[in-house]
Amino acid sequence: MKEGRTLKQLAVEIQRQSKAKHDYLADVSNVEIVPFDAGPQFVIHGDADMYFGMGENAHRQIGTYTGIPASYYDKLMTSPGLLATNVNHWLREKAKSPDVERRMIRTLDGNVRAFLSDRYRRIDNEMVAEAVLPAIGSMDGAEIKSCEITDDRLYLKVVSERLKSEVSVGDVVQAGFMITNSEVGLGSVNVSPLLYRLVCTNGMIAADRNMGKYKKTHVGRINESNVDMSIFRDETLEADDRAFMMKLQDAVRAAIDEVRFSQLIDQLREAKDARIEAKIIPKVVELTAREVGIQQNEQDSVLGHLIEGKDLSLYGLGNAVTRYAQEVNSYDRSTELESIGYKVITIAPSRWKNILSTARKETV
Repeated sequence: MKEGRTLKQLAVEIQRQSKAKHDYLADVSNVEIVPFDAGPQFVIHGDADMYFGMGENAHRQIGTYTGIPASYYDKLMTSPGLLATNVNHWLREKAKSPDVERRMIRTLDGNVRAFLSDRYRRIDNEMVAEAVLPAIGSMDGAEIKSCEITDDRLYLKVVSERLKSEVSVGDVVQAGFMITNSEVGLGSVNVSPLLYRLVCTNGMIAADRNMGKYKKTHVGRINESNVDMSIFRDETLEADDRAFMMKLQDAVRAAIDEVRFSQLIDQLREAKDARIEAKIIPKVVELTAREVGIQQNEQDSVLGHLIEGKDLSLYGLGNAVTRYAQEVNSYDRSTELESIGYKVITIAPSRWKNILSTARKETV
């Protein structure tokens, strides 16, 4: 499992961001992109115009909102003037609607980080942390093994000393769970089962809807604002937030489940029995990578870890993916790979049979 921040460092950064971030509501008729030598800036027009830099996620969301294909938007990024012309044209088209749309614009450290619907319900990282950290602290044998806050998400990965089992002799796996949240429209609040393999400190996230994942979306009632577009919660929404946080605490306390853990261990053991012939290993890695979303530039490292691990099975391949996850620079991608490792291990038997058959045919 990839190391992130210490819990203290995480708390400091959550508190810093809580003070530094600002949200605005604005009609699309009052926003535009303007070109500068240092890059495009986002402007909210009002009594006093406000200028912001733009993050990658904001660009993606504006491109989606205006209907500009991602590949073309990326090309436009090399020409700030052309980008502004295209985006502003389609924003003005949106503004011609009889009911002018409003957007929630989320900023941090002077940059727009999200361009969202005005129905977006804010569930911020400090709210989640305040709810779940005491719940985790009260759990017998629970330990936060890794935590991080990136531009896109908050992560808390928790392992329990209380619940463990062997996949094979000496290969001990502990139960755990992962909590994630995105403040920028990239996902719900989630509590997902996690497995922690002691022999190599690999983490594997069982992001399977059948495995008891808990989530809460960020879609709520329309936000309202009356003062300088700044957003204020009303009492009803605050009460709803409190109720949600209580449910989140309950989900965390119930996240270590013996029955669910037993089911996951059974899946690992079944994958252990799904052997891979040595001569077709490279082709199996290639075909499996296509199936589960491992990028081409990642395949050689996964192959190397599979061979190094000397476990030529579907289980070994899944662990090779999660072992590689510790090496990538991006914590977001590392976590995706931990989920992909579980996808590998739980490939449907019929699909796995086809992968092996194709690998045999294509291996010279």
